[in-house]
Amino acid sequence: MSRVRGRAAPARPARLQDRPGRWKLIWRNQRRRLRSALLLCIVLGSGFATLYGIQALGDGSSLRERVGDVAASLGLRVDHVVVEGRTKTPEAMLRAALGIRPGEPILSYSLSEARQRLESIKWVDTATVERHLPATIRVRLTERRPFAVWQTDGKFLLVDRDGATVTESDVAAFADQLPLVVGTGAPAAAAALMDLLAGQPELQKRMVAAVRVGERRWNLRMTNGADVMLPETGEAAALARLAELQAHQSLLDRPLAVVDLRLPDRLVVRPPADPKPSVQGRRT
Repeated sequence: MSRVRGRAAPARPARLQDRPGRWKLIWRNQRRRLRSALLLCIVLGSGFATLYGIQALGDGSSLRERVGDVAASLGLRVDHVVVEGRTKTPEAMLRAALGIRPGEPILSYSLSEARQRLESIKWVDTATVERHLPATIRVRLTERRPFAVWQTDGKFLLVDRDGATVTESDVAAFADQLPLVVGTGAPAAAAALMDLLAGQPELQKRMVAAVRVGERRWNLRMTNGADVMLPETGEAAALARLAELQAHQSLLDRPLAVVDLRLPDRLVVRPPADPKPSVQGRRT
């Protein structure tokens, strides 16, 4: 007996989701805005509450001090002050310039003001002051390096390569290590002269002092007692000429009062007992 199969019912098409109504769309948009507004209110409320707490805890103080006091109550206090690069800066002056002690609030400490106070110390060239939370202040110093001893108005001072005064104390400790320069304007012009002398080591070791004359030129006082008079310009050529005379004629081993190199075409020397200068030759 044959079996009759019925036709399968046609598949019903998937029903599309109904499009939200106008009011439903408006409500969704408003709900997003309400969430953002609520979050903003929470943030602003927390900020106002924090500021009110700071105001209440530090009435009469600056905002920085109030913030520091609040942070200190949470444990942000100075426990360590680390200083790097100090060799000559007096420790008492360093502590006074830093102006902070362990246990004080770390956030209310002004790094810029501390740096300015440190750089007012003559030994200090530059200073860096950093705050490392939760409890460390780190200081890095670059100290000035004494370059010469400057004699002026009966005093001796240490000056750096730029001519700035480093200190008026501890000069004796550097007396045998640094050149002596004398006179007004000597510190600012010393570096150029010393660089020239570094290229003439035989002259450099015989120089006792460099005297600035009229803020224009130098006289070199040598170990034999002679004053070597250098010209206003062309010091390098004059020193090379003097080195050649020393090498070939041992000029600076003789007892002389003056060796005048101010004129490029002649050498004038004056012995100690002879009041009149003598001309030793003309260079052409």
